Amino acid sequence: MKRFLYIFLLAGFVLGGVTGCTSDDDPGKFEPTGGDIKLNRQGTGEAAADLLSSEKYKRVILELFYVEGHEPTPEAVNSLKDFLAERLYKPEGILVEEHWITPPEGEDYSLEAVYELEKKYRTRYSDEASGDISVFVFFADRDSDKNEDNKVVLGTAYLNTSCVIFTETIRRLTSNRAALGRVMVESTVMRHEFGHLMGLVNLGSDMQHDHLDENNGHHCTDRNCLMYYQVESGWSLSGSMPGGIIPSLCADCLADLRANGGK
Repeated sequence: MKRFLYIFLLAGFVLGGVTGCTSDDDPGKFEPTGGDIKLNRQGTGEAAADLLSSEKYKRVILELFYVEGHEPTPEAVNSLKDFLAERLYKPEGILVEEHWITPPEGEDYSLEAVYELEKKYRTRYSDEASGDISVFVFFADRDSDKNEDNKVVLGTAYLNTSCVIFTETIRRLTSNRAALGRVMVESTVMRHEFGHLMGLVNLGSDMQHDHLDENNGHHCTDRNCLMYYQVESGWSLSGSMPGGIIPSLCADCLADLRANGGK
């Protein structure tokens, strides 16, 4: 199951649509460090309970991969860590490892191409013996091949512990628009995709009350929720985001996470 986060480009310029950090500055193929690969080759949301609770895993390892010059902003990474710390029971914390890789050949990224990069470069796999659950995140230096004339993809959760953030797309959309700050958009997209990895909406964290937007896939009906399918609809190129804050999870989404072992 693949979850896309689109941003729609409409007339009028409205967009609708813990612990430690390590880095690796040697490009090339990395050697896996253990764990069970098959645990990280399941559908989106199937690791939701494992991410949320401490029953099997006590720590989350985030492996962030990017081409040099297309790394996420430190503020967005910290925002994601804060978001996860608020929602996950992980007594041994959240570890971030950053790797830069050789620019891949090709044009816009298909999910198949992203998956090939994951198979080539990912080193961390969930390991019940060590108590670590690992998540792969690729920050893309080119656009998604799913972009269309009136909408672009900003992020996709495509396996149970895998997602891609289209950093170059975000950078281009926000480059000359102060109201669409890159940190704000990047933080929102990262949180949204991790929401899907945590099983929202109805992807692995069962709904306690019906709030599924049946017309728009696994998204929330609450227009103010982080998991609304057009979560960016409040941004305007001539104004600021309502309240100047990243959208929060609504009460129904929070209830789903708590029922599945989260905070």
